Amino acid sequence: MAEDAAAGGWSTIESDEGVFTSLIEQLGVKDVQFEELISLDAESIRALSPVYGVIFLFKYLSPTTSDRSKPQDGTYDTEAVNNHNLFFAAQTIQNACGTQAILSVILNNDTASSSTSSGADASHERIQIGPSLAEFKDFTTGFPSDLRGETLSNSQMIRETHNSFARSSPFADETQKDPAALSDDVFHFIGYTTHHNVLYELDGLQPFPISHGACTPEEFPEKIIPVLQRRIERYPAGEVRFNLMAVCGDLRKKAELFGDESMLEREKRKRRAWEWENSLRRHNFVGFTGEVLKGVVAKMIHEGKYDQWVKDAEAATKKKVQERAKRGQAEEQLQE
Repeated sequence: MAEDAAAGGWSTIESDEGVFTSLIEQLGVKDVQFEELISLDAESIRALSPVYGVIFLFKYLSPTTSDRSKPQDGTYDTEAVNNHNLFFAAQTIQNACGTQAILSVILNNDTASSSTSSGADASHERIQIGPSLAEFKDFTTGFPSDLRGETLSNSQMIRETHNSFARSSPFADETQKDPAALSDDVFHFIGYTTHHNVLYELDGLQPFPISHGACTPEEFPEKIIPVLQRRIERYPAGEVRFNLMAVCGDLRKKAELFGDESMLEREKRKRRAWEWENSLRRHNFVGFTGEVLKGVVAKMIHEGKYDQWVKDAEAATKKKVQERAKRGQAEEQLQE
């Protein structure tokens, strides 16, 4: 929220492909976008190739055991950061997990992560992360995960870019944990990517990166599916509040490469829609709404319709209240 940003904190941002794509572009990343995955199958991921990883959003469940010696799935890799230069940062502040998961994928697939250090095939495309993120990554190289997380949380450049995508609101209810939340449920982002021919789960709330076994970038679309399915199976059958996004190459570039005019125009329309939606997120419409209401009231008074307009509104509200009460009574009778 706006008050978090003003206080130097991290605001809540939406899990949205347009938000995440624009966020990394503002950080200096080139030719990468996020694409929401509707179905959990390898072909949907492979169709977006090159795919650098995925970002998974889920309802956070408190650990069922205090034993942190091993994760619920996979195994901790305590040597990946030091031996293979894997970028991994502990989450040290609330609301930063989305951007942190994004950077976990981006910074393990950048041009500085050569095919030798990453274990990737030489033909696997790398990401141009720009000078700002390159400087951040170079500066934090060799840091332990907690210090790297603190450095990320205190990066003014990353924090301000992140906060620029928070929904604008002039109101704050200090009785709520999160003024934007619709419930008390807490949601969390994590990233999955390949590094040094290993499939890693990068979760800032875990003490180490989690290895899910051998995996080349080419095998990623197939091998990530059972990992995600096992995580989803931890939840009750009715739980559907998950979101999965692929981190892939700019699909406009792909359309241009294959001469697909229809796809290119579709992607351009998508970008225009993202730009429009992001501009709406940043705008505070309270003043605009007030001016519209004042204009409507002035028009009703001028036409002599104001009193009748108020009576009609009161009658409509009373009718809705009565209908709601009847529905409540009917539901109680059914339950009995």
